[in-house]
Amino acid sequence: MNEPTVPRRPPGHHQAAVTVHHPTPITPAPTAPLVPVQPDSVPAVASVVLPDGRVVTGYAIEAAKPEPVAAKPAVSRAAVNIALGGIGFGAVCGGLFLLTTFIAALAALIHQLIVLAAVIFGGWIAVQVFSATGHRAGTTTVNIRKAVIKRNHFHH
Repeated sequence: MNEPTVPRRPPGHHQAAVTVHHPTPITPAPTAPLVPVQPDSVPAVASVVLPDGRVVTGYAIEAAKPEPVAAKPAVSRAAVNIALGGIGFGAVCGGLFLLTTFIAALAALIHQLIVLAAVIFGGWIAVQVFSATGHRAGTTTVNIRKAVIKRNHFHH
């Protein structure tokens, strides 16, 4: 009579079946017992005498050895030549681009200098023409005493 009793429900109520799951404990993996391992060889014990007479004894420690460097793979001559040729081709293309840019800039500079010279020279000519007629602009001076009028023609 140790079984638990579940209270009864009235007849019209349906009760779903309840399943109880009990966790199963996980057993740890068996571990191997720790066994002390002796080194292959016993290191040499070194003793050092300090200046005050004390003796210090201990094991000598070896310096850490660097890992051996892996050998570099051999580079083929053809790969080196192709790489150098590509670098040279790029340099030549860049140089030609800079050269054409320089030539275009130089041509534009020469064009501007020619236009500037034409403007200055044209201005100088205009000043000479307009200032040669006298002090008053827009007037024409005619020396009538030297000119002889004969049938609507001027003769000197």
